[in-house]
Amino acid sequence: MSRIRQEPAESSASTVHRVRSVLAIGPFRRLWAVNSLCSVGDWLALLATTALATNLTTGYQAQSFAFGGVVAIKLLPALLLAPLAGALADKFDRRRLMVVCDVLRCLVLLSIPLAGSLWWLFVATFLLELCTLFWVPAKDASIPNLLRRPAQVETANQLSMVMTYGVSVVTASGLFTALTVLGPTLFLPLTPTQIVYFALVLNGLIYLTSSITLATRIPEISGRAGERAEQVRSASLLALIRDGLRFVGTTPLIRGLVIGIAGAFTAGGAVIACAKLYAVSLKGGDASYGLLFVSIFLGLGSGMVVAPKLSQRIPHNRLFGAAIVGAGAVLLLVAMAPHLWLALLAVIGVGASAGVAFLTGMTIIGARVEDEIRGRTVAFMQSLVRLVLMGSMALVPVLVGLLPPRTWNIFGAELTVDGTRPILFGAGIIAAVLGVIAYRQMDDRRSGPILSDLMSALRRPRRSSGLLIAVEGDTVADTSAQSQRLADWLRAEGQAVVLAADPAGEERKLLAEAGLHSPRAQVLMSAAVRADLVEQIVKPALEAGSVVVMERSVHGGLAELGAGAGMDAAELEGLAEFSTGRLAADVTVLLDKDPATPSANLAEQPWRMHRLLTEMAAAEPDRYVVVEAGGGVEEVAERVREAVRPVLAARQTSTPEQGLSAAEAG
Repeated sequence: MSRIRQEPAESSASTVHRVRSVLAIGPFRRLWAVNSLCSVGDWLALLATTALATNLTTGYQAQSFAFGGVVAIKLLPALLLAPLAGALADKFDRRRLMVVCDVLRCLVLLSIPLAGSLWWLFVATFLLELCTLFWVPAKDASIPNLLRRPAQVETANQLSMVMTYGVSVVTASGLFTALTVLGPTLFLPLTPTQIVYFALVLNGLIYLTSSITLATRIPEISGRAGERAEQVRSASLLALIRDGLRFVGTTPLIRGLVIGIAGAFTAGGAVIACAKLYAVSLKGGDASYGLLFVSIFLGLGSGMVVAPKLSQRIPHNRLFGAAIVGAGAVLLLVAMAPHLWLALLAVIGVGASAGVAFLTGMTIIGARVEDEIRGRTVAFMQSLVRLVLMGSMALVPVLVGLLPPRTWNIFGAELTVDGTRPILFGAGIIAAVLGVIAYRQMDDRRSGPILSDLMSALRRPRRSSGLLIAVEGDTVADTSAQSQRLADWLRAEGQAVVLAADPAGEERKLLAEAGLHSPRAQVLMSAAVRADLVEQIVKPALEAGSVVVMERSVHGGLAELGAGAGMDAAELEGLAEFSTGRLAADVTVLLDKDPATPSANLAEQPWRMHRLLTEMAAAEPDRYVVVEAGGGVEEVAERVREAVRPVLAARQTSTPEQGLSAAEAG
């Protein structure tokens, strides 16, 4: 059986809406908070252990050795034991594994002040990284299981990465800085070493808090059942490791990820290793060096922000390779940049491409790799990243040293080129070539040119200037009456309006002619009728800039039949997305009638339909407004108008010319 799932449908909703929808899921929200807390702890541990290494030694050479030793030891566990970490994440209860790792991290950190020696600091650093190595794959593999839809994996990863590589870095740095100035500010008799010890104890308490939260507040992480999960639990660790390596090597999608990551981090390692000397070649000093590093992280964050928008135009499996090719191409500009400002812009471009590739790669693993193999896949990728990055950073300075600076006279101007330029140029070529190979491995079309995807990523998307408003209600009479009144009011306001009537009558006629009796077959027929309505009337009107008022959205029409067929909200949502090409109403007005109202239909099926619509509204709070439908028709119509006014105001603010064109059209 395949361990790769189909590409999930992407939502065109705004970033704020997608973030709210994901954070509305309680188990994920709590895991995200735990991950944020532990990310602060990880960065604080890095700052504290490296600072302590220099405090426990004297002399420049000894301090340099101690500092470098801590950094090197932090990379060692991932190089040696990453496959084992992935196997543990797939074989055992992930929540218990994470709790044990957090408790051990707490104990190790508390032991460092007690030992007070450099050799134990090295041992403790190795143990800390070992626990983190086991913790991270279990966390990353658990995230998709806590979400409602595979399409939410990208937003979940985006939230986690922004916190891990952005907010947590700033928070940990600020906290460590605050602790270092705490003693002198309060006139406390604390040495720098004692302050670092205090930071380590605080860090241990952070991990202890994480373990308690995981153990008591997120039991959903443990929830894995099924025949395949049982097979994984019964297999030996060695067999799981072999199976994971075979999966990575024989699956084109994952093999392409491996090749692409190798290219991306070869380029990244070259940039990091060359940054200091490259700044000198730009006639800059430490300030230029700092600006280059800031530019890398600024680009990385920007890439993670724009990646979900790009994935709406380019599928993830092609976007990943295209982003790496883009990083390689921009790195060529970095190698040839004659001035600092141009270099900074190019470095931001490299970082942005890397951010898109990083988030896209993690999204592919989370959304498309099956649960029983996901932990091993994540761990393998983490090991590869560290191995390639460390190899690049170790090899590049040697190569730079072998290439002495050369000076050329070009049009009377002297141009000095040191070893960083050809190294960066070569790294760009390697990244671009490996990106193309990854693209071809992962491309399911096997025909489209990569240049077209790169241009699609850079091209400004064409957006419809229209507005789609759907009206939903318990009864056809209520929906029709309020839709008509809303359309009349919009026309009076100077809007160009198209009223898309409920095609229920046509549906009943076609169902009678076809003689369909299966509830699911009737739902499919309804989806076909509404898909035709969208293609023939709704989309052309939106492209023309009109306001379209729909009597019953596609979701609502399918909910009525789906309630009788026993279909749940997820099934109906998937069918509706397919029927409309993922077209969603900008706002859906849900007419909510009090159950005690005498005119309310108390039949079982309408009530099931109402429940399904309510579930959809809860999952998409930014696209639904609930209007009290009790009272007279005109009274309800006024409530509907009040609910729609903010949407119209936002539309006119974003496209001020729309109001004039609509008025002229009217």
